[in-house]
Amino acid sequence: MTRTDLAPPNVDSALIERLAEAFESLAKLVTPATSDLQCFTPAQAAELLGKTENWVVEAIQDGRVPCTYIGKSPRLTAAHIRWVQNSGERMPSKYSIRAA
Repeated sequence: MTRTDLAPPNVDSALIERLAEAFESLAKLVTPATSDLQCFTPAQAAELLGKTENWVVEAIQDGRVPCTYIGKSPRLTAAHIRWVQNSGERMPSKYSIRAA
């Protein structure tokens, strides 16, 4: 029995297949819960940070960014990536000149 066998007789089987594929792709989407558990490779982290993979690898080796090791491979969690983003934040001085 296939998915199209379950459809009413007047419904297009191609439509049923497209709907089933759409639901399957929605089920594979990353949720906030799974993204917090996911570990990113330096290449994936670089893409999220807008940096090069080389920058991420060198920052890990120099100890400038936090990471975790899975075996011998460095990985960054969502918390590590958020830390990198937040550590670069600069607040304006209250004495700075406002732009007109």
